[in-house]
Amino acid sequence: MEQIIGNETLNASFDADLVVAFAGLSLLLAAVGLYGVLSYLVTQRTAEIGIRVALGAQRGEVLRLMLVDGLRPAAIGLVIGLAGGVSAAKLIRNLLYGVKALDASVYLAVSVVLALTAGVACLQPAWRASRLNPMDALRAE
Repeated sequence: MEQIIGNETLNASFDADLVVAFAGLSLLLAAVGLYGVLSYLVTQRTAEIGIRVALGAQRGEVLRLMLVDGLRPAAIGLVIGLAGGVSAAKLIRNLLYGVKALDASVYLAVSVVLALTAGVACLQPAWRASRLNPMDALRAE
């Protein structure tokens, strides 16, 4: 009997593993993309950051500015994604068996994982911007 049940659920198990693999890959690609965009933004704004630091901006202010610039798209995407997830869950509610369509803990866990991933991806470029030497930044232009 176990073998029959195992054969019947093999396709569903493979599909679930495939979805998890693609979800992990998409999270990794989102983190790398966000890191790349923020690194490029820091490079483009080197002179501005140098001027801000030369005029007395604290490192924490520059760090906060860069983090906000990097995390804003992630927050907007998270809100849109959660709204799309809720809409999709309502559409497939009748197809689910033994699972709640609108499980708040799942939405919270996804939000926390995405926010942490975005924060880690944005931290290194923002840290580098906050440690910028104003003289080097102004000479680079």
